[in-house]
Amino acid sequence: MFNVKTLNKISPVAVNALGAGYNVADDIEAPEAVLVRSASMHEMEMPESLLCIARAGAGVNNIPLDKCSEQGIVVFNTPGANANAVKELVLTGLLLSSRKVVDGIAWAKTLKGNGDQVGKMVEKGKSQFVGPEIKGKTLGVIGLGAIGILVANAASALGMKVVGYDPFLSVNNALRVCPSVSYVKTLDEIYAASDYITIHVPLTPDTKGFINEGSIAKMKDGVRIMNFSRADLIVSADVLKGIADKKIACYVTDFATDDILGEDGVIAIPHLGASTPESEDNCAQMAADEIKDFLENGNITNSVTLPNVAMAKSGAARVCVISKNTPDMVAAVSAKVAESGNSIAAISSASKKDYAYTIIDTAAPADAAAEAIKSVDGVIRVRVI
Repeated sequence: MFNVKTLNKISPVAVNALGAGYNVADDIEAPEAVLVRSASMHEMEMPESLLCIARAGAGVNNIPLDKCSEQGIVVFNTPGANANAVKELVLTGLLLSSRKVVDGIAWAKTLKGNGDQVGKMVEKGKSQFVGPEIKGKTLGVIGLGAIGILVANAASALGMKVVGYDPFLSVNNALRVCPSVSYVKTLDEIYAASDYITIHVPLTPDTKGFINEGSIAKMKDGVRIMNFSRADLIVSADVLKGIADKKIACYVTDFATDDILGEDGVIAIPHLGASTPESEDNCAQMAADEIKDFLENGNITNSVTLPNVAMAKSGAARVCVISKNTPDMVAAVSAKVAESGNSIAAISSASKKDYAYTIIDTAAPADAAAEAIKSVDGVIRVRVI
């Protein structure tokens, strides 16, 4: 029986996906796995029993990644599971940024009580909410991952000219992008060409505040900016100044922070990007599948801390090794298997930055081999399945 602790309300889909042999609850003291959405784990004491954490969503800034890596705890996320939900909200933001629908609705509510005069008042006052159509305009998509691709393709289908920027674009993602989408090699090209800009990049030290006074100055006058990724990707004060100077026509964001709330030219949405039942179910399903495959088979898919490593079982036992990414680690671990009197039926290993993961299927039971592997310098955690 595996114990899975939930830190947020998780879709019942996750419980069903895990199935028999899993105890899922929010009051478990010694879990092998944690399922989390938005709850912060930075102050949480990680129990020795904990083998993995699955974030039902893409962002993992609520999880102490360095601490988990040092303790040999695998961290998963669910990339793409909520992509369609976010795409639909980005398209909503795109249209709202142009047509002043939010302001128009708010103004229309003030006409309540004027009886038969409302129609005349609407016709007289509606000109203040005029805005351009998006067809034929240029949308710059910064980041062509799961969400950025869907946004780019949908905007192209709506008649927009779309230019995309992503220095880390994978071959698989490139094949999913509509042929009408153009690629550019620099952000400056995005800024110069785009009537609308939408941001789909992770928050890192390199991307924090990259939409700032300097980048805004390179944009077209009257640009409309959508940020449905992370609040700290933009410098709020610089965006507000851009709006005041008429450089920015509208800023739409899914992150309602105190400094932008109520400001003219800002549409702040209360983080609704993945708030659909379909998205929550998709994330829960993917998170549960990742946990199940890791706990039962040792396979890793969609980890943010370790490489993807998976193979079919082929021996009497399976040894899973999390280690530092050091030279000759695989050789050292293999030697310990031999020293224990066992032999290797199959092996798969890969590294990701400072850490590595190795799966070894052995010809005989592997408890002795596992104990021997623990003595290798740089090995963090060893598990036998």
